[in-house]
Amino acid sequence: MGRGVVPEAVVVNVDHCCGAGRVRGVMCFNCNSAIGKLGDDPDAVRRAAAYLEGTSWKPIRLAPGDCRLPS
Repeated sequence: MGRGVVPEAVVVNVDHCCGAGRVRGVMCFNCNSAIGKLGDDPDAVRRAAAYLEGTSWKPIRLAPGDCRLPS
């Protein structure tokens, strides 16, 4: 069984891969739910983190008055 990161005094949930049915570890309910709602997709988790860090919507300045959003 894998290991997870769980804050103290939090009820743990067993995290599993729905496709393979294997247990990955334990984590709190909120983290387990978030990963599931993101479809167990690492790229979706990375995009969510970039959004929270504010990097996904920061325009890149190409020239004065000419910007584009990161891809």
